[in-house]
Amino acid sequence: MNNSTSAQIIDGNALAAHLRTDVKRRAAALAAKGVTPGLAVVLVGENPASQVYVRNKVKGCVDAGMHSVLERYADTMTEDELLARIDALNQDRTIHGILVQLPLPVHIDAAKVIEAISPAKDVDGFHIASAGALMVGQQGFWPCTPYGCMKMLESIGYNLRGKHAVVIGRSNIVGKPMALMLLQQNATVTICHSATADLKALTLQADVIVAAVGKRNVLTADMVKPGAVVIDVGMNRNDEGKLCGDVDFEGVRQVAGYITPVPGGVGPMTITMLLVNTLEAAEREFAA
Repeated sequence: MNNSTSAQIIDGNALAAHLRTDVKRRAAALAAKGVTPGLAVVLVGENPASQVYVRNKVKGCVDAGMHSVLERYADTMTEDELLARIDALNQDRTIHGILVQLPLPVHIDAAKVIEAISPAKDVDGFHIASAGALMVGQQGFWPCTPYGCMKMLESIGYNLRGKHAVVIGRSNIVGKPMALMLLQQNATVTICHSATADLKALTLQADVIVAAVGKRNVLTADMVKPGAVVIDVGMNRNDEGKLCGDVDFEGVRQVAGYITPVPGGVGPMTITMLLVNTLEAAEREFAA
Protein backbone atom coordinates (compact mmCIF):
# COMPACT_ATOMS: atom_id res chain seq x y z
CA MET A 1 0.00 0.00 0.00
CA ASN A 2 1.16 3.52 -0.74
CA ASN A 3 1.40 5.65 2.40
CA SER A 4 2.43 8.93 0.78
CA THR A 5 -0.08 11.73 0.34
CA SER A 6 -0.92 10.88 -3.23
CA ALA A 7 -1.16 7.81 -5.41
CA GLN A 8 1.64 6.51 -7.57
CA ILE A 9 0.91 7.13 -11.24
CA ILE A 10 0.93 4.11 -13.56
CA ASP A 11 2.49 5.64 -16.67
CA GLY A 12 0.88 4.10 -19.75
CA ASN A 13 3.26 5.88 -22.13
CA ALA A 14 6.37 4.46 -20.44
CA LEU A 15 4.94 0.94 -20.18
CA ALA A 16 3.74 1.04 -23.80
CA ALA A 17 7.21 2.11 -24.97
CA HIS A 18 8.79 -0.77 -23.03
CA LEU A 19 6.36 -3.32 -24.52
CA ARG A 20 6.79 -1.94 -28.04
CA THR A 21 10.55 -2.46 -27.78
CA ASP A 22 9.84 -6.14 -27.15
CA VAL A 23 7.37 -6.26 -30.06
CA LYS A 24 10.00 -4.74 -32.34
CA ARG A 25 12.56 -7.34 -31.26
CA ARG A 26 10.15 -10.24 -31.84
CA ALA A 27 8.99 -8.80 -35.19
CA ALA A 28 12.64 -8.58 -36.30
CA ALA A 29 13.19 -12.22 -35.28
CA LEU A 30 10.19 -13.28 -37.40
CA ALA A 31 11.32 -11.09 -40.32
CA ALA A 32 14.70 -12.88 -40.22
CA LYS A 33 12.72 -16.10 -40.89
CA GLY A 34 10.96 -14.47 -43.83
CA VAL A 35 7.71 -13.47 -42.12
CA THR A 36 6.76 -9.81 -41.63
CA PRO A 37 3.74 -9.51 -39.31
CA GLY A 38 0.98 -7.69 -41.20
CA LEU A 39 -2.08 -5.76 -40.03
CA ALA A 40 -4.91 -4.62 -42.30
CA VAL A 41 -6.93 -1.68 -40.97
CA VAL A 42 -10.26 -1.06 -42.69
CA LEU A 43 -11.96 2.31 -42.31
CA VAL A 44 -15.41 2.93 -43.77
CA GLY A 45 -16.63 6.54 -43.75
CA GLU A 46 -15.16 9.80 -42.52
CA ASN A 47 -15.54 9.66 -38.70
CA PRO A 48 -12.87 12.16 -37.47
CA ALA A 49 -12.07 10.27 -34.24
CA SER A 50 -11.78 7.00 -36.19
CA GLN A 51 -9.33 8.63 -38.60
CA VAL A 52 -7.06 9.61 -35.68
CA TYR A 53 -7.23 6.11 -34.13
CA VAL A 54 -6.52 4.46 -37.48
CA ARG A 55 -3.52 6.71 -38.14
CA ASN A 56 -2.07 5.85 -34.71
CA LYS A 57 -2.59 2.12 -35.27
CA VAL A 58 -0.86 2.18 -38.66
CA LYS A 59 2.01 4.30 -37.30
CA GLY A 60 2.43 1.92 -34.34
CA CYS A 61 2.77 -1.02 -36.74
CA VAL A 62 5.32 0.67 -38.95
CA ASP A 63 7.38 1.86 -35.95
CA ALA A 64 7.48 -1.73 -34.66
CA GLY A 65 8.86 -3.04 -37.96
CA MET A 66 5.55 -4.55 -39.01
CA HIS A 67 3.65 -4.31 -42.26
CA SER A 68 0.41 -2.30 -42.24
CA VAL A 69 -2.23 -1.79 -44.89
CA LEU A 70 -4.83 0.94 -44.49
CA GLU A 71 -7.95 0.51 -46.61
CA ARG A 72 -10.25 3.53 -46.70
CA TYR A 73 -13.73 3.35 -48.17
CA ALA A 74 -16.56 5.84 -48.58
CA ASP A 75 -19.59 5.45 -46.32
CA THR A 76 -21.56 4.43 -49.41
CA MET A 77 -19.78 1.06 -49.35
CA THR A 78 -22.33 -1.75 -49.06
CA GLU A 79 -22.28 -4.46 -46.42
CA ASP A 80 -21.71 -7.10 -49.12
CA GLU A 81 -18.73 -5.18 -50.51
CA LEU A 82 -17.18 -4.93 -47.04
CA LEU A 83 -17.77 -8.65 -46.36
CA ALA A 84 -16.11 -9.48 -49.68
CA ARG A 85 -13.06 -7.37 -48.71
CA ILE A 86 -12.80 -9.17 -45.35
CA ASP A 87 -13.02 -12.52 -47.09
CA ALA A 88 -10.11 -11.51 -49.36
CA LEU A 89 -8.05 -10.37 -46.35
CA ASN A 90 -8.82 -13.67 -44.57
CA GLN A 91 -7.16 -15.44 -47.53
CA ASP A 92 -4.19 -13.05 -47.75
CA ARG A 93 -1.08 -14.77 -46.35
CA THR A 94 0.75 -11.44 -45.82
CA ILE A 95 -1.97 -10.24 -43.42
CA HIS A 96 -2.01 -11.72 -39.90
CA GLY A 97 -4.44 -9.31 -38.25
CA ILE A 98 -7.62 -7.65 -39.52
CA LEU A 99 -9.14 -4.67 -37.77
CA VAL A 100 -12.36 -3.02 -38.92
CA GLN A 101 -12.58 0.38 -37.23
CA LEU A 102 -15.86 0.96 -35.40
CA PRO A 103 -18.35 2.60 -35.58
CA LEU A 104 -19.48 1.53 -39.05
CA PRO A 105 -22.12 3.39 -41.09
CA VAL A 106 -25.66 2.54 -39.92
CA HIS A 107 -26.53 0.44 -42.97
CA ILE A 108 -23.75 -2.05 -42.12
CA ASP A 109 -24.30 -4.67 -39.40
CA ALA A 110 -21.16 -4.42 -37.24
CA ALA A 111 -21.76 -7.81 -35.56
CA LYS A 112 -21.97 -9.52 -38.95
CA VAL A 113 -18.75 -7.84 -40.07
CA ILE A 114 -16.84 -8.82 -36.91
CA GLU A 115 -18.03 -12.44 -37.23
CA ALA A 116 -16.77 -12.50 -40.85
CA ILE A 117 -13.16 -11.95 -39.68
CA SER A 118 -11.22 -15.20 -39.28
CA PRO A 119 -10.76 -15.87 -35.51
CA ALA A 120 -7.06 -16.49 -36.30
CA LYS A 121 -6.83 -12.85 -37.49
CA ASP A 122 -9.20 -11.27 -34.95
CA VAL A 123 -6.56 -9.09 -33.27
CA ASP A 124 -9.23 -6.80 -31.76
CA GLY A 125 -10.54 -9.81 -29.81
CA PHE A 126 -14.18 -9.00 -30.65
CA HIS A 127 -15.18 -12.23 -32.47
CA ILE A 128 -17.52 -14.58 -30.60
CA ALA A 129 -14.80 -17.27 -30.85
CA SER A 130 -12.35 -14.92 -29.08
CA ALA A 131 -14.93 -14.07 -26.41
CA GLY A 132 -15.62 -17.79 -25.93
CA ALA A 133 -11.90 -18.60 -25.66
CA LEU A 134 -11.51 -15.95 -22.96
CA MET A 135 -14.58 -17.28 -21.16
CA VAL A 136 -13.22 -20.85 -20.93
CA GLY A 137 -9.53 -19.92 -20.60
CA GLN A 138 -8.34 -21.15 -23.99
CA GLN A 139 -5.93 -19.47 -26.40
CA GLY A 140 -7.53 -16.72 -28.45
CA PHE A 141 -7.05 -12.97 -28.66
CA TRP A 142 -7.86 -10.75 -25.70
CA PRO A 143 -9.56 -7.40 -26.40
CA CYS A 144 -6.83 -4.77 -26.42
CA THR A 145 -8.08 -2.32 -23.78
CA PRO A 146 -8.68 -4.76 -20.90
CA TYR A 147 -5.51 -6.64 -21.93
CA GLY A 148 -3.63 -3.34 -21.54
CA CYS A 149 -5.19 -2.84 -18.10
CA MET A 150 -3.94 -6.28 -17.03
CA LYS A 151 -0.43 -5.38 -18.21
CA MET A 152 -0.61 -2.21 -16.10
CA LEU A 153 -1.47 -4.25 -13.00
CA GLU A 154 1.35 -6.64 -13.86
CA SER A 155 3.79 -3.73 -14.23
CA ILE A 156 3.32 -2.70 -10.58
CA GLY A 157 3.72 -6.32 -9.47
CA TYR A 158 0.15 -6.47 -8.20
CA ASN A 159 -1.04 -9.90 -7.08
CA LEU A 160 -4.79 -10.18 -7.71
CA ARG A 161 -5.29 -13.47 -5.82
CA GLY A 162 -8.06 -13.01 -3.26
CA LYS A 163 -8.42 -9.29 -3.98
CA HIS A 164 -11.81 -7.69 -4.61
CA ALA A 165 -11.97 -6.05 -8.05
CA VAL A 166 -14.89 -3.84 -9.03
CA VAL A 167 -15.45 -3.19 -12.74
CA ILE A 168 -17.74 -0.27 -13.52
CA GLY A 169 -19.19 -0.93 -16.97
CA ARG A 170 -20.42 -4.08 -18.74
CA SER A 171 -19.58 -3.51 -22.41
CA ASN A 172 -18.47 -6.42 -24.59
CA ILE A 173 -15.33 -4.45 -25.49
CA VAL A 174 -14.08 -3.58 -21.98
CA GLY A 175 -16.28 -4.37 -18.97
CA LYS A 176 -17.12 -8.04 -19.50
CA PRO A 177 -13.70 -9.19 -20.79
CA MET A 178 -12.01 -7.16 -18.03
CA ALA A 179 -14.02 -9.04 -15.41
CA LEU A 180 -13.06 -12.40 -16.94
CA MET A 181 -9.35 -11.52 -17.06
CA LEU A 182 -9.41 -10.45 -13.40
CA LEU A 183 -11.24 -13.66 -12.53
CA GLN A 184 -8.54 -15.71 -14.30
CA GLN A 185 -6.02 -14.12 -11.92
CA ASN A 186 -8.09 -15.28 -8.91
CA ALA A 187 -9.64 -11.94 -8.02
CA THR A 188 -13.19 -11.82 -6.66
CA VAL A 189 -15.01 -9.69 -9.22
CA THR A 190 -18.07 -7.47 -9.00
CA ILE A 191 -19.47 -5.91 -12.19
CA CYS A 192 -21.36 -2.65 -11.68
CA HIS A 193 -23.49 -0.79 -14.22
CA SER A 194 -26.29 1.76 -14.64
CA ALA A 195 -28.77 -0.45 -12.74
CA THR A 196 -26.44 -1.05 -9.75
CA ALA A 197 -28.31 0.10 -6.63
CA ASP A 198 -25.44 1.42 -4.48
CA LEU A 199 -22.24 1.84 -6.45
CA LYS A 200 -20.36 3.57 -3.62
CA ALA A 201 -21.00 0.72 -1.17
CA LEU A 202 -19.33 -1.68 -3.61
CA THR A 203 -16.40 0.51 -4.70
CA LEU A 204 -15.52 1.19 -1.05
CA GLN A 205 -14.88 -2.55 -0.65
CA ALA A 206 -12.66 -2.74 -3.73
CA ASP A 207 -8.92 -3.32 -3.78
CA VAL A 208 -8.95 -2.65 -7.54
CA ILE A 209 -11.42 -0.46 -9.43
CA VAL A 210 -11.65 -0.33 -13.22
CA ALA A 211 -13.87 2.54 -14.43
CA ALA A 212 -15.10 1.99 -17.98
CA VAL A 213 -18.43 3.67 -18.63
CA GLY A 214 -17.53 6.82 -20.57
CA LYS A 215 -19.04 9.14 -17.96
CA ARG A 216 -17.10 11.88 -16.15
CA ASN A 217 -16.61 11.70 -12.38
CA VAL A 218 -18.36 8.34 -12.06
CA LEU A 219 -15.74 7.62 -9.37
CA THR A 220 -14.93 10.27 -6.74
CA ALA A 221 -12.58 10.29 -3.74
CA ASP A 222 -15.30 9.39 -1.21
CA MET A 223 -15.97 6.15 -3.17
CA VAL A 224 -12.42 4.78 -2.91
CA LYS A 225 -10.83 2.98 0.02
CA PRO A 226 -7.30 4.13 0.93
CA GLY A 227 -4.59 2.38 -1.06
CA ALA A 228 -6.87 0.95 -3.79
CA VAL A 229 -5.61 0.63 -7.37
CA VAL A 230 -7.72 2.72 -9.77
CA ILE A 231 -7.62 2.15 -13.52
CA ASP A 232 -9.43 4.75 -15.61
CA VAL A 233 -10.53 3.53 -19.05
CA GLY A 234 -12.81 6.51 -19.73
CA MET A 235 -12.22 9.01 -22.52
CA ASN A 236 -14.27 12.17 -22.08
CA ARG A 237 -13.91 15.95 -22.38
CA ASN A 238 -14.23 18.31 -19.41
CA ASP A 239 -15.90 21.74 -19.46
CA GLU A 240 -12.72 23.31 -20.86
CA GLY A 241 -12.63 20.71 -23.65
CA LYS A 242 -9.62 18.89 -22.17
CA LEU A 243 -9.35 15.12 -22.30
CA CYS A 244 -10.37 13.45 -19.05
CA GLY A 245 -11.45 10.01 -17.85
CA ASP A 246 -14.28 8.54 -15.80
CA VAL A 247 -12.45 9.19 -12.54
CA ASP A 248 -12.14 12.48 -10.63
CA PHE A 249 -8.35 12.25 -10.93
CA GLU A 250 -7.32 15.09 -8.59
CA GLY A 251 -9.62 13.90 -5.82
CA VAL A 252 -9.05 10.16 -6.15
CA ARG A 253 -5.25 10.42 -6.34
CA GLN A 254 -5.27 11.71 -2.74
CA VAL A 255 -6.80 8.41 -1.56
CA ALA A 256 -5.73 5.67 -3.98
CA GLY A 257 -2.45 3.73 -3.84
CA TYR A 258 -2.06 3.69 -7.63
CA ILE A 259 -3.94 5.49 -10.39
CA THR A 260 -3.79 5.72 -14.18
CA PRO A 261 -3.97 9.20 -15.76
CA VAL A 262 -6.02 10.33 -18.76
CA PRO A 263 -4.43 10.99 -21.18
CA GLY A 264 -1.26 8.88 -20.93
CA GLY A 265 -2.71 5.89 -19.12
CA VAL A 266 -4.79 3.14 -20.70
CA GLY A 267 -4.92 4.82 -24.15
CA PRO A 268 -1.33 4.12 -25.28
CA MET A 269 -1.67 0.57 -23.92
CA THR A 270 -4.67 -0.23 -26.13
CA ILE A 271 -2.76 0.28 -29.39
CA THR A 272 0.29 -1.48 -27.94
CA MET A 273 -1.75 -4.61 -27.16
CA LEU A 274 -3.10 -4.51 -30.73
CA LEU A 275 0.52 -4.73 -31.92
CA VAL A 276 1.17 -7.58 -29.45
CA ASN A 277 -1.91 -9.47 -30.75
CA THR A 278 -0.87 -8.95 -34.40
CA LEU A 279 2.63 -10.18 -33.63
CA GLU A 280 1.23 -13.24 -31.81
CA ALA A 281 -1.08 -13.98 -34.77
CA ALA A 282 2.00 -14.01 -37.04
CA GLU A 283 3.97 -16.17 -34.59
CA ARG A 284 1.12 -18.69 -34.34
CA GLU A 285 0.77 -18.80 -38.11
CA PHE A 286 4.53 -19.37 -38.48
CA ALA A 287 4.53 -22.13 -35.83
CA ALA A 288 1.47 -23.88 -37.34
